[in-house]
Amino acid sequence: MKKINLYSDGSSLGNPGAGGYASIIKYEGHEKEISGGKEETTNNQMELLAVIEGLKALKEACIVEVFSDSKYVVNGINLWLANWLKNGFKTANKTAIKNQDLWQEYLEISKQHKIKANWVKGHAGHAENERCDELARNEATKIQKGSKMK
Repeated sequence: MKKINLYSDGSSLGNPGAGGYASIIKYEGHEKEISGGKEETTNNQMELLAVIEGLKALKEACIVEVFSDSKYVVNGINLWLANWLKNGFKTANKTAIKNQDLWQEYLEISKQHKIKANWVKGHAGHAENERCDELARNEATKIQKGSKMK
């Protein structure tokens, strides 16, 4: 299996508000940038969507190291998801988890891959994280400006 590094970030101008996401996929010297956004969304939704869209870009099963500045995404992937599945997507308090639709999409798209998520400190000079942040903010800004013009 190919070993891929997937860097991701999400942005929301308002929470909820216009949002953007971005991923950078790196494999043996090759790099691909992916970005997009939504009109009414949250930061956590964009953080998770960045990983999902990055995984969708992979053409075959891979070993994937995800790098994110979102503890929500990293803990969700590494720690919480197994229990959410066992508990029918409910928290320990028996309430429905937030963003269940996105987590289910993540589960579906991630099935074929071996994934480990790593937390990186945001806005701390990590080159790929800074680039993803820039791309995600640009997407959110475009959407925000576009909705103001309507």
